Amino acid sequence: MEQLKSELFVDVQPKEISIALLEDSRLVSLQKESRNVVYAVGDLYLAKVKKIMPGLNAAFVDVGYEKDAFLHYLDLGPQFSTYSELLKKALDDTATVPEIAAIERRPDIPKQGKIADVLQPGQKLLVQIAKEPISTKGPRLTTELSLTGRFMVLIPFGNKISISQKIKSSEEKARLRHLISSIKPEGFGVIVRTSAEGKRVAELIGELRSLLDAWKSSVAKMQISQPPALIYEEDSRAVSIIRDIFNPSFEAVYVNNAEIFEQIQAYVALIAPDRKDIVKLYTKDVPMFDTFNITRQIKSAFGKTVSFKSGAYLIIEHTEALHVIDVNSGNRSKASQDQESNALDVNLRAADEIARQLRLRDMGGIIVVDFIDMAQSEHRQQLLDHMRDIMAKDRARHNILPLSKFGLMQITRQRVRPALDITTEESCPSCFGKGEVQPSLLFTDKLEEKLEYLTQNLEVKKFTMYIHPYVEAYVKKGVFSLYGKWRRRFGRGVKIVPDESLAYLQYKVLDAEGREIYLHEESDMSSAHSKNATRSDRNSEESTPATEN
Repeated sequence: MEQLKSELFVDVQPKEISIALLEDSRLVSLQKESRNVVYAVGDLYLAKVKKIMPGLNAAFVDVGYEKDAFLHYLDLGPQFSTYSELLKKALDDTATVPEIAAIERRPDIPKQGKIADVLQPGQKLLVQIAKEPISTKGPRLTTELSLTGRFMVLIPFGNKISISQKIKSSEEKARLRHLISSIKPEGFGVIVRTSAEGKRVAELIGELRSLLDAWKSSVAKMQISQPPALIYEEDSRAVSIIRDIFNPSFEAVYVNNAEIFEQIQAYVALIAPDRKDIVKLYTKDVPMFDTFNITRQIKSAFGKTVSFKSGAYLIIEHTEALHVIDVNSGNRSKASQDQESNALDVNLRAADEIARQLRLRDMGGIIVVDFIDMAQSEHRQQLLDHMRDIMAKDRARHNILPLSKFGLMQITRQRVRPALDITTEESCPSCFGKGEVQPSLLFTDKLEEKLEYLTQNLEVKKFTMYIHPYVEAYVKKGVFSLYGKWRRRFGRGVKIVPDESLAYLQYKVLDAEGREIYLHEESDMSSAHSKNATRSDRNSEESTPATEN
């Protein structure tokens, strides 16, 4: 199979990081994560057991989240007795950090045991986030702790060495197993990741030491903390996000933030030194996602209705319990084909788009797909085989069932994070949904007022104003453009840049450091407040800067 051209785009904004993966310029994966995210997968917390639920064989645990976290008996791990002994020793004697090797190994807890036999309310636990909070549910926890690095995963209280199945060479597997067994301390297990293949001994030893140091510092921090408390989190949120999706075969990785660029380039230099030049710093004023046509693809891919080939389309609905996808042939018709062949063709193309949508939206749980009915069993089997083939490269664990007699396909897909639900409809920024707006012809007058307020009242001399591309084209048209007039009046530090993510009559302003300057005021909504307001009332509202931030 021909290798697809893959490119990664890391868009760093003040509040969140967005990572888009393009294959042959087509968006196939999008991840968004807050820069100040809490309760992220992999974080360690010192927590306290709140309530034992014998009927669920689980406990509710306080980690500081608004909803109690959920810890099932099966997530305690077989080595829970040894883990509990170390915790007790660490919390009883806070002067010294206990070594796992010095703890006597206890027998594994039984798989069919009861949670009430091993946990009690008020008990302190060192827990790890296994699933982030989703909808009305709190985080899901585990006490089978692990610390993830670039080349390996360190597992306290384990002793097994596992090698990634993606490493095919038996010689390389033997080398890695021998190396790790010779440097691994007693009481720790290790999972060797695919990226460790071919790496030098010094690199692997260096990472193992850093993971062991992270474990020791976590135990030490736990000893001086009171629950609930965050004990350990990844150093770089950006690197942890891309670690699992990055591939050295990528043609390019574009980053629009100098600090994150250096972190990612250092990461790539570690795992693929000869490929570090693929990381490129994006420095243009135009938003990166606009330049590479990503914004437009997001707008078209995340709506309720998603079109694909030849007029056919999907309707995607989300509920608390499951996701429902309906396949429609639309106005697609081919006279040369009978209805059965036409249905098969639409279904196969729909399967391609559904596989993309599951990755793109990170949809998890139960997905029910209503395909177009097909009478022939061989066609139904062909559709099932095709769906399994194209879902094979999905990193999330999944299971696909054959079509039912009603033509429904059921898919279960691993859900670790909330599904990415991006609203593509745009609220009117002038009336905020009231239904009446100021004349759009006067929008440039409002922009001029904002520029005057910024430069004269706030005394901001260098800033960038982002507006819709249509408005930007109007502002910059002609030799004697409005843009030229504004720069002569307000200074050369004023920049006007198009942004496809904005609505038609919307704008935003960033200062020279990239921080947003909020300029919303009551005058933006004044037309929706009252049709009968006098002109003088409106003028007095617009001239009052008290509501400016």
